Amino acid sequence: MTKDVPDQTPERGHTVVQGYLKTLDSSPGVYRMLDDQSRVLYVGKARNLRARVSNYARPTGHSRRIARMISETASMMFLTTRTETEALLLEQNLIKQLKPKFNVLLRDDKSFPNILVTDHAYPQIRKHRGSKKDKGSYYGPFASAGAVNRTLSQLQRAFLLRNCTDSMFDSRSRPCLLYQIKRCSGPCVGKISESDYADSVADAQRFLSGKSTQIQEVLKNQMHEASEAMEFERAAALRDRIRALTQVQTAQGINPQGVTEADVIALHMEGGQACVQVFFIRANQNWGNQDFYPRVGDDVSAEEVMEAFLGQFYDQKDPARLVLLSHGIENDDLMSEALSGKLGRKVELAVPQRGEKSELVDGALRNARESLARRMAETATQAKLLRDLAEAFELDGPPDRIEVYDNSHIQGAHAVGAMIVSGPDGYLKNQYRKFNIKGEDLTPGDDFGMMKEVLHRRLKRLLKEDPDRDKGLWPDLMLIDGGAGQVSAVAEIMAEHGVEDVPFVGVAKGIDRDAGKEEFHRPGERPFALRHNDPVLYFVQRLRDEAHRFAIGTHRAKRSKAVSANPLDEVPGVGAARKRALLAHFGSAKAVSRANLADLKAVEGVSEALAERVYAFFRDR
Repeated sequence: MTKDVPDQTPERGHTVVQGYLKTLDSSPGVYRMLDDQSRVLYVGKARNLRARVSNYARPTGHSRRIARMISETASMMFLTTRTETEALLLEQNLIKQLKPKFNVLLRDDKSFPNILVTDHAYPQIRKHRGSKKDKGSYYGPFASAGAVNRTLSQLQRAFLLRNCTDSMFDSRSRPCLLYQIKRCSGPCVGKISESDYADSVADAQRFLSGKSTQIQEVLKNQMHEASEAMEFERAAALRDRIRALTQVQTAQGINPQGVTEADVIALHMEGGQACVQVFFIRANQNWGNQDFYPRVGDDVSAEEVMEAFLGQFYDQKDPARLVLLSHGIENDDLMSEALSGKLGRKVELAVPQRGEKSELVDGALRNARESLARRMAETATQAKLLRDLAEAFELDGPPDRIEVYDNSHIQGAHAVGAMIVSGPDGYLKNQYRKFNIKGEDLTPGDDFGMMKEVLHRRLKRLLKEDPDRDKGLWPDLMLIDGGAGQVSAVAEIMAEHGVEDVPFVGVAKGIDRDAGKEEFHRPGERPFALRHNDPVLYFVQRLRDEAHRFAIGTHRAKRSKAVSANPLDEVPGVGAARKRALLAHFGSAKAVSRANLADLKAVEGVSEALAERVYAFFRDR
């Protein structure tokens, strides 16, 4: 006779939600809905927690997405706040941290570059990305590094400001190439006075603040005065500066006259997908645009997507004083208050209906619509390629995550490994990884040993960060640059870590190493090839070439850093001033390393103790 075993399945659904109502009051706060594995399904904010949660306790009247979310809810968590504004900020922080599957998620959330004019006697002008910790004046944001680089190049021609590092500036004994080609005024060696350089810096800052017309008028008058005084070389230099300023303004594209500073944000939704275009208007100039593709559901409203985007986008970024939107949001007053508190000055949200501001939004909306159309076409093509790839390599289904590995070195020197990632939406560049090869027992040029080290470190991290494989970090397919040897090395590492269910394929160049004749290797099977014009073959070639490009770039950066390293930087007690004195006396770091003790002691500003330290350092090496 058998006994009935009670059902151990945890309770889920609106009845679970209803059970929390008696413990809640009308405080503002944030709530989290969790499944039976304690994974966060949704994060939301509420002006009144009890009222908001009571909506989820109803058995009917929900959209498909919300109904599905409630049906999976096994428990809830709550955090009360003093104000609804605090709840809004906390909600966006938790969404970015936890990435719940039922929230609208901003997937590409990188920082934007700025131009930094440093706070020095002779300020440096350079690109800056990340937190604004360095002292100086920041101008931006720019939509891309390319937009910053173009502007910096033209500003160098117009204002001749230095972009070299402080260590290079302090160690110069003669002008560099930038001075020779009229891209720098040579402050490092006294080719311009501090006051004249400060005037150039002030002009550059006025230009970046939108006062370009005034600067050009002053330069034009100075050019005429120089020409009348028959100072033709000076007049030509001023003419070149005016021309460079004009080119900057032309490169900035559309320059609105009536909008000094604004972020223009437009949303277009179609077919369950969304594109958000952000244009940056600063100093009456268009400093570029960037598109984003937030994760949305079929039944999410444009207002909800826009509000979620604003909260997550400005979590780590400073908003403009004016934010122009294509769609209004429900809590615009709350969002404005939160952004104003973050910026320390009033931030206005507006949905313009006419005039120049409306034209700016219409332009951004047109770009969003066209970008989404291109992406949907690319996504359809990518989906077919992934299905065909799964068929060619006999996978269980189309891979959501493909990792491609390659190594780069020159006869074993400066060896690096590289991993790129691709999926249904194309390359996931924020998940690329580089590996500095550390194995001291490796024979120089041992590609098999390097691949073993890379895969060992990768699998070790995966097993640590995603042991249950529920975070989406594990690949559905690994592509290895190489043939049977590399595949054998990878199989050995896989077995060592007990990983048996991740398929991997070696991509080997075929006869004469020609593209199109690649052979594919799998453990325990004969190599095979795809037909010459197979789209899957072209797809794999593009993946391999992207991995190769990333590996080569990483290797070159490492090699360049090693080549440009100055051994004097490693000597304890040698700062910028002593380094400059030694280089001025001996001419090069190599000459310093070969100098005898008496010559080192003869350098002005170098004490006897420091001379002995420098001498001992290079003799020990």
